[in-house]
Amino acid sequence: MILGLIPSRLNSKRLKKKPLLEINNLPIIVHTFKRANLSNKIDKLIVCTDSKLIQKAVKQHGGNALLTKKKHKNGTERINEIAKQFKASLVIDIQGDEPLLDPEHIDKVIEFHKKNPHFDIVLPTLKFNNPNQKNIVKVVSNKLNKVLYLSRSTIPYSFKKKPGFYNKHLSIISFKPSALKKYCMFKESYLEKIEGIELLRALENNLSIGTFSIKSDTFSVDIKEDYLKAIEAFKKDKYRDAY
Repeated sequence: MILGLIPSRLNSKRLKKKPLLEINNLPIIVHTFKRANLSNKIDKLIVCTDSKLIQKAVKQHGGNALLTKKKHKNGTERINEIAKQFKASLVIDIQGDEPLLDPEHIDKVIEFHKKNPHFDIVLPTLKFNNPNQKNIVKVVSNKLNKVLYLSRSTIPYSFKKKPGFYNKHLSIISFKPSALKKYCMFKESYLEKIEGIELLRALENNLSIGTFSIKSDTFSVDIKEDYLKAIEAFKKDKYRDAY
């Protein structure tokens, strides 16, 4: 079974009550659920939240949402609480702040991880040319598609030559269930605390992360400018009529 889990919390710091903000008459978290549900490869999909308001919104629109404890430090810890209740071959972490999520991307991540089972974790990247935004996590990998580092800083740094492009983290992550369990056994790591990037805990504890590039213009809603951009983007969205 391929298990899709969407972590979502109400107390977002940068954009108040972000999951419940509406775009095109639906809350952001509901858009994310309904679009993820269009994936051809996910067998079961659940929103994992510590908020009864989020749970209510998802259920009102026909989705599945389970309550978690409030103590979790990040979304990975939150989905692990629910993942332990199921027997899955892969656990797909789908961030709840991507109302323009492309379901085909989920399927590509699953396909890549199945073909590359030596990786504990897989995350896709998007090529882009504006690396100065600290809200965007940048990814550096080697020729074997192994992630070397993730940062909010501009990496690689153009000391001798400017890169032709940068890679940003796309908010779909595939875990082997054993890797997800291991991750949550480790304490919050040194670099994770500094950068505020939860997958640095995996790298610091020698879990292997694979990556591949996807062509897309999707983005997460982190700040008000993203929210306004998403409202505009929905006017031309190709998936909205599918749900």
